[in-house]
Amino acid sequence: MRAIQTSLIVAAIVAVHAAASADQAGYSNPVLPGDYPDPSIVRVGSDYWATATTSQWAPIFPILHSRDLVNWTQSGAVFDTPPSWSAGSYWAPEISNDGSRFFVYYTARKKDGPLCVAVATALKAAGPYTDHGPLVCQDAGSIDGASIKDENGRRYLVWKEDGNSRKQPTPIWAQRLSANGTALEGEPKELLRNRADWEAHLIEGPYLLKRDGWFYMFYSADACCGRSCDYKLGVARAKQLLGPWERNPANPILGGNSRWQCPGHGSVVETPDGRDFLLYHAYRTIGFQFVGRQGVLDAIAWTADGWPTINNGEGPSEKAPAPLATTPSKSDPVSVVDDFLAPHLRTGWQWPWDQPPAASIVAKSLVLRTSGRDVSSAVDAIVARQARVPDYTAGVRIAKPAAGVMAGLSAYGDAANALGASLTSDSLVVWIREKNVQRIVATVPLAVKTFVDVRMVVTGAERYSFQFSVDGADWQKAGDDTDGAFLPPWDRAVRVALVVGGPSGAEGRFDSFRITPR
Repeated sequence: MRAIQTSLIVAAIVAVHAAASADQAGYSNPVLPGDYPDPSIVRVGSDYWATATTSQWAPIFPILHSRDLVNWTQSGAVFDTPPSWSAGSYWAPEISNDGSRFFVYYTARKKDGPLCVAVATALKAAGPYTDHGPLVCQDAGSIDGASIKDENGRRYLVWKEDGNSRKQPTPIWAQRLSANGTALEGEPKELLRNRADWEAHLIEGPYLLKRDGWFYMFYSADACCGRSCDYKLGVARAKQLLGPWERNPANPILGGNSRWQCPGHGSVVETPDGRDFLLYHAYRTIGFQFVGRQGVLDAIAWTADGWPTINNGEGPSEKAPAPLATTPSKSDPVSVVDDFLAPHLRTGWQWPWDQPPAASIVAKSLVLRTSGRDVSSAVDAIVARQARVPDYTAGVRIAKPAAGVMAGLSAYGDAANALGASLTSDSLVVWIREKNVQRIVATVPLAVKTFVDVRMVVTGAERYSFQFSVDGADWQKAGDDTDGAFLPPWDRAVRVALVVGGPSGAEGRFDSFRITPR
């Protein structure tokens, strides 16, 4: 319900910013530190629920909860195991609620097929979710699905055809959904395609809302990811969902600045007092792709002629007034401590979607067992956590493994690109695995009795130094510093991983895991 007129909303937002004052709490970006691309958000009462891309990681699509838009906790995931029809590329989940059910429209690659938009539903935001499979799988790929009701209350799916994968244009399509939101009806209608100079070779990531008699589409353009990214966000509007659509003459309304790069692909949520906030992703300049596309929050102001603006066009904010008066000081979202006291892996641990770990908690230690898929790899078995700042120390205690087994601490990009320090039965070895070729760069002979403490000191997100202690007090360096510039895949960030290599069924045992910012 929007009883306040546009001009009053603008005035109220300006006043809030002007009074970001001594007596009003503030917050700092990112609100979701770490690798949370393509964030999507919905409010139900006083609860905010969000999810984000997980790409090649499982569990798939975290379910995040907040009461204030600033402090977030993870309560689970949409899928603990991949949908049976899918094979990776778990992108752009869009969460919504129709009053009785929650919908997550998401992207995944079909086995031996193209990228598809699919849907899962649940009675509660935290799940459990039931997958209903693909809705649309165009030859060039279909991604970034979102739902909206038209001016007559009929539900539509809006998505991008991934034409840029074939050096073709990228239409944004709309097609009628069935009453239950899990099947398409009728024929698709094109709404937009890339044509403006700033949009370059693609537009994508549509998010739609209805406001004051207009439909607004927030969308992103250009290169999303990695060192050569140039992402930015624009908006278009229409009186009817199927058009005609007009672009904002001020596009793009959100670009990078000195602290944040390549912002885009977000969704909008309204607070109880009628203000709108955009939750989107951006790379922090320091740490860049190694830390990943982080979740950033900014208020939306609406101009007198009905167009949205974000942070006065100055790019992502560093600090801003808190969205809600009840927002407490932000808790530490960066440090990770796990002494493996729970009977199973805690929420927050991840693994490659096609490499589920054989993991168990035994006597307050994590036990990882290899599959034997590649006996020469140091990363046959893996569980990992996000690295959320560019400078940190990660540490773990590793029990002496059996002969022929490597148990270690790793900076992990993917199965082909990682580096780490692994304990064997008689030494600590520092290794690099680049483009699937693994080599040992340092070996420290050790008379291991029971365990060794190993830590990884990371500087500037890409410089790695390994240290060890046999008594928990005296620390020594293992080998030279290692350059990890080769690690991040184009759309992902580096993880801190516990890894085991060796013959099938080989075990690595770990305890006292820590990630601490420096």
